[in-house]
Amino acid sequence: MPSNNLETRPIILRLAVPSPLRRLFDYLPPGQLKDRDRNFWKPGVRLRVPFGRRQVIALLVAVADHSDLPLTRLKPATEVLDEQPLFGSPLLQTLNWAAGYYQHPPGEVFSTALPTRLRQGAGTRPLPETVWAACPPPDADTGGLLQRAPRQRALLAKLQEQGPQTRTQLLAAGFSAAVLQGLVDRELVAARQQMPAEARREAASDSGSCQAPPAANQEQQIAIDTITDTLDRFHCHLLDGITGSGKTEVYMQVISRVLARNRQALVLVPEIGLTPQSVGSFRARFDCEIVVLHSGLSDSERLAGWLKAGRGEAGIVIGTRSAVFTPLARPGLIVIDEEHDSSFKQQDGFRYSARDLAIVRAREERVSIVLGSATPALESLHNARSGRFTHLRLKARAGAADTPPISLLDVSEASATEGFSQPLLDLIGHHLDRGNQALVFINRRGFAPSLVCRDCGFVYECPRCDARLTVHKSPPVLRCHHCESQQSLPQHCQFCASQRLYTQGLGTEKSEQYLLENFPGVPVLRIDSDSTRRRDSLQDRLEQVQSGQPCILVGTQMLAKGHHFPGVTLVAVLNADTGLFSPDFRAQEHMVQLLFQVAGRAGRAENPGQVIVQTRHAGHASLRALADHDYHQIADQLLDERRAGHMPPYCHLALFRAESVDPRQALALLEEIRWLCLRSLRSADAGQVEVHHPLPAPMERRAGRFRAQLLIKAGNRPAIHRLLTVACGQVETLKVARKVRWSIDVDPVDLT
Repeated sequence: MPSNNLETRPIILRLAVPSPLRRLFDYLPPGQLKDRDRNFWKPGVRLRVPFGRRQVIALLVAVADHSDLPLTRLKPATEVLDEQPLFGSPLLQTLNWAAGYYQHPPGEVFSTALPTRLRQGAGTRPLPETVWAACPPPDADTGGLLQRAPRQRALLAKLQEQGPQTRTQLLAAGFSAAVLQGLVDRELVAARQQMPAEARREAASDSGSCQAPPAANQEQQIAIDTITDTLDRFHCHLLDGITGSGKTEVYMQVISRVLARNRQALVLVPEIGLTPQSVGSFRARFDCEIVVLHSGLSDSERLAGWLKAGRGEAGIVIGTRSAVFTPLARPGLIVIDEEHDSSFKQQDGFRYSARDLAIVRAREERVSIVLGSATPALESLHNARSGRFTHLRLKARAGAADTPPISLLDVSEASATEGFSQPLLDLIGHHLDRGNQALVFINRRGFAPSLVCRDCGFVYECPRCDARLTVHKSPPVLRCHHCESQQSLPQHCQFCASQRLYTQGLGTEKSEQYLLENFPGVPVLRIDSDSTRRRDSLQDRLEQVQSGQPCILVGTQMLAKGHHFPGVTLVAVLNADTGLFSPDFRAQEHMVQLLFQVAGRAGRAENPGQVIVQTRHAGHASLRALADHDYHQIADQLLDERRAGHMPPYCHLALFRAESVDPRQALALLEEIRWLCLRSLRSADAGQVEVHHPLPAPMERRAGRFRAQLLIKAGNRPAIHRLLTVACGQVETLKVARKVRWSIDVDPVDLT
């Protein structure tokens, strides 16, 4: 008879292998380690294993004593790559939960959580860092050389006073790559390699005193004390504060208490563009290692920071969405800044929400989490009002700054040239004449959204998408903003050969050109994803804004997210009506949040601010709430509408997506999935779950493929997940599923 003694049972390694299959794979230990006892095997280490004809990197998730397959059919792993687990038990549990909740292959989930170098099998020993050090010749007249380069002079002084700095540290201090390169070209600064421990010793010996925290006002102090009281356990706080109310100061004062307990803090921000600003604020306050993680780093830089966090060498980790997977040796707090931002939701592949995943991680790590926003997501407000989150309010601006008045400028009957009414142009000139800065917001990049023939009415459309081609002038092309295909800007109509082509609509490039013509001599800085493609170009522009000289900023939502522009006293919204009448049930929420955020950029210093919103629907309830500075008024209205329509947060959604070069195949697959779902429904869940009919996506054709979707709605979360767990496993067996790309999006944010 087989023995029940655990020591005599086989050791089965249950691994997450990067593959599209929704299961773990069983392997035997490598031959050279087959005699090791069960305690040797630690979940969270990587192994190299044979998979098909390839060797791949897998992660050990569990150790079992049996397999559904005969032992003779199990392959031995090739080698173990790590001495210690890369993920602790709480983070492993979080990733396991994510694979089940989002119905995604566990191998791809764990692979997403690893830096690229570790996915490729790189080691985990500390890597040398590139630092930049001052090296002027002894007889160099640096004052004369840099007389006309004040930023280079300031950077050289910093390196001479504080010692070598990494590129991330220099960017965080406000020095662009161009400034650094200027000193390198003059042979006043040079790069060198040094180990992280050596860099930390130099930084510690050269660091000056940190800024003392300002006195918190009453609302801030209540928030700080409330969060501090829960640091030793899981608790979720919603920090709901108007723009400029000092939410970042609350974060930092709580983090100082976390560091005093020898714990670490993880801070997530929605955009790469916010990380230099955030890091600069944190470095000025805290004398500890601060790691920055975002997609703009090289693979080596990202790995070095990731390992520092996991070894406990970094007290604070600041990063974008994927930083939620960063291991922490001594976790003490998680902060999600701008928690409402839709960029926290991954829109392809492993479609996770970093905000929601961070809450689950905080629960597993038994630490508190703070969700901060001036315009909280309706789901977060609902959770706060139902008692799941503690609701902390900051209703007044911190310091001496006042909340700027918001005026609605009705342009339904007024004439406007290139989107600018005369009253708005007069106001821009007035603020510039007083030495201030103006921000013009238009959430559409490019020169114009359409190119039209005046004679025959032909409109240029993307040959691969159901969308018009956007006109760009720099460089002169027609570009699709959905598949990024492009063609040269035509000189005549391809339909009737007329040369009478004209642009229709507004984009940031056209607004930039118009402002340059109307305000000669005034710098106009365009900030959108086109103008900031080059590395450090965003930092260069922000640096120019921070100089305080009069200028006009023109940009998209990149300008609306958390930036602090003390010189901006006027914010102008060219067209506030986008999103008011969209069929997407989330569109109005997102539009209102964006307008409140961009309005909050005005008057954040001692000079009073002003906000002008051009609209053709000045009586709309959402815009009236904006003018009244009352986000909660419109949030209450939208929540009432969601409740009446049985939409989130009063229900739970999942969306099956399918795409194919043949539109019939995409719909055919979704129809089969629908019948699978209906057959899989347990009788107890039948009244809780609605399985809709498949429909073409709102934009049916994209990148040459036809798209369709199938919506599933449920009154409670367990019911929808019981259904999805059964259905997704069966979809993989369908023949048509091999011909069609399909995916499942749980808690979808974008239904288009």
